[in-house]
Amino acid sequence: MFATYEIKMQAKTEAFSTDLQTVAQYARLLSHPARVAIIGLLAEKKQCISGDIAEELPLSRSTVSQHLQELKQAGLIRGEVCGLHINYCLNMEKWQEVQQCFERFFNQTITSFHCTC
Repeated sequence: MFATYEIKMQAKTEAFSTDLQTVAQYARLLSHPARVAIIGLLAEKKQCISGDIAEELPLSRSTVSQHLQELKQAGLIRGEVCGLHINYCLNMEKWQEVQQCFERFFNQTITSFHCTC
């Protein structure tokens, strides 16, 4: 049953343009306040060790680690092993891509918006 649901969801997702799928993926990544807070910390401090990030947020280290891994897998942040720690920083090239993606989406939405109410 789960496999059938997954196939239906995949088919429905594939019915949308690549641009819309990309916007939705980035929006999903930014939909959790912890991930937004992590991004804000990394933007402010330039780089940060995961333990330091966990100290700044009202979450356990393991939860912060899960959010860091999700952001890293998406390419939004980078993690470099430094001794016993991992230093994280924003992947600026990817952030420019995200910014351009959202700008295209919002500009297209605003341009084509015609309220008839």
